[in-house]
Amino acid sequence: MDLQACKMFINGEWVPSSTGTLLDDINPATGAVYARVHQASTEDIEAAIAAAYGAREAWGATAPAFREGILIKAAAILEGRIAEFADVLIDEGGGTFGKAMFETTYVVNLLRSAAGECRRIFGETMPSDAPGVFSMTVRRPLGVIAGIAPFNFPFLLAMKKVCLALAAGNTFVLKPASPTPVIGLKIAELFEAAGLPAGVLNVIPVKGSTLGDKLVVDPRIRMVTFTGSTEVGKQLAEVAGRYQKKITLEMGGKSPMIVLKDADLDYAVDAAIFGIFLHQGQVCMVNSRLIVEAEVYEPFCQKLAAKAKTLKMGDPHQHDTVIGPLVESKQCPFIKGQVDEAIADGARLLSGGNYEGGFFQPSIVADVTTKMRIFDEESFGPVACVIKAADSEEALAIANNSSFGLSSAIITNDLQKAFDLSLRMEAGMVHINDCTIFDEPHVPFGGIKDSGVGREGGRYSMEEMTEVKWITVQMGKRHFPF
Repeated sequence: MDLQACKMFINGEWVPSSTGTLLDDINPATGAVYARVHQASTEDIEAAIAAAYGAREAWGATAPAFREGILIKAAAILEGRIAEFADVLIDEGGGTFGKAMFETTYVVNLLRSAAGECRRIFGETMPSDAPGVFSMTVRRPLGVIAGIAPFNFPFLLAMKKVCLALAAGNTFVLKPASPTPVIGLKIAELFEAAGLPAGVLNVIPVKGSTLGDKLVVDPRIRMVTFTGSTEVGKQLAEVAGRYQKKITLEMGGKSPMIVLKDADLDYAVDAAIFGIFLHQGQVCMVNSRLIVEAEVYEPFCQKLAAKAKTLKMGDPHQHDTVIGPLVESKQCPFIKGQVDEAIADGARLLSGGNYEGGFFQPSIVADVTTKMRIFDEESFGPVACVIKAADSEEALAIANNSSFGLSSAIITNDLQKAFDLSLRMEAGMVHINDCTIFDEPHVPFGGIKDSGVGREGGRYSMEEMTEVKWITVQMGKRHFPF
């Protein structure tokens, strides 16, 4: 694929924009143009939807072994090209070498996990009170699913939508994030090499202003799966409700990590540092709120700040770089505004707090209170807030005092207390003695409140991306009253 003029993938072909519109794809580390990408017009969007709709019946009727084979082949191809895909993630998305390697190897396992799901789309039989009735359910593909992917983990999160939808027998229209379109097109390239039939997957880089609500409004699309901001997700959900469209939303977060007084502080600091500074904090589930019991609050803050100051910031290609550039440099002044406002309101800056170009320093802000804007407003950058709690009950109350509810973590050696707190934590995911960043291909990933609706991963995606049909067979003749 020519990275200097990347074409769209529609109905099994690489095609230019019908209007000739191209968008510069910028390397966030250097500011240089990384690629020029054709942008879909309204006519191109229509062609992609039509192709997916035309392919839906044939693909839905394929044997599980056929779909499984394509997914396994795609995994094998990717495994041999990991360095190539990782380089795209580094140059286009600003991810560090370690993050890019994690993301690509995760996708290999994701594809294999999705292949296994092809044979695990189960219905059930059930008893009936009606004489002679055999009652059962089957799960059927929805048809066409549209996916809107984010820029932070653009390969992993787009592929999670695509490969599980294909495993369930659906066809797909993918809109990659505007800052990271090339990796979305690489997904199409991967499946083309694996032998996916034409029309089953279509990838259309497109500006939001051109796309509008088309994917939600079009009746040929049965479901929309979205990962991105809470603001945009709520807008999509509102439109989906008007059109009775099935939708899953994985949105923002301000995830809490509770550190109790009996915790191993060195371990807690290590977990907290990874959980906030992976990919410069541009992860929906980062533990951006660190809630620490009073007895260990100050030593935790000191250790946390000391480690944050050791993190290398710079060229994401260097293997020891931890902090690379933000995907969009315009986020830097926004984050600095949050930090400066918190300090003006009485918080302490323990490390970082400034930026140069698109690089924001790893920052620790202590003595944050629930009344500060930074407490519950998502930063989407390398900033951790530290909040003091009198005890575990206050820590839980502070953790739950949020409009978000994605991931959470509890660091403690008291397993009974950990289980008790985990059951009362208002979050879709709780990790005991770990940070908030954890995911596997087969688990139910997702949140509650303003963090999302529905779950992604394994059989949970199979349930979201299929519909249940009830079928009965009358054995003998039914008696009718008239």
